[in-house]
Amino acid sequence: QLQLVESGGGLVQPGGSLRLSCTTSGFTLDYYAIGWFRQAPGKEREGVSCISSSGGSTAYADSVKGRFTISRDNAKNTVYLQMNSLKPEDTAVYYCAADRYIVFRRCLVREEYDGWGQGTQVTVSP
Repeated sequence: QLQLVESGGGLVQPGGSLRLSCTTSGFTLDYYAIGWFRQAPGKEREGVSCISSSGGSTAYADSVKGRFTISRDNAKNTVYLQMNSLKPEDTAVYYCAADRYIVFRRCLVREEYDGWGQGTQVTVSP
């Protein structure tokens, strides 16, 4: 059973930084691609970033390129999302998701993922 738990969210001022963690259990992280998604009130869940099982490939939504960095530590069963230069429009609930058989070019598509965490709130406000 895929279990994912997000942490690291909170309230931050514009221009600030946060690092989100996605801690996994119940499966061997080494074999899974991980995606980060976010959902703002009244909006659909959108793909933010994703990383291949090996960590050798990453992808980012245009809105976060150059500001967010995804990484993984399979030994710690954890995937990270470093978020810098945060903007009010980054405010959302952030989710991580896992899938073993994803086609990487579709890794920002939420329907491609089998397992999801419960989310962590990120609020960017003065």
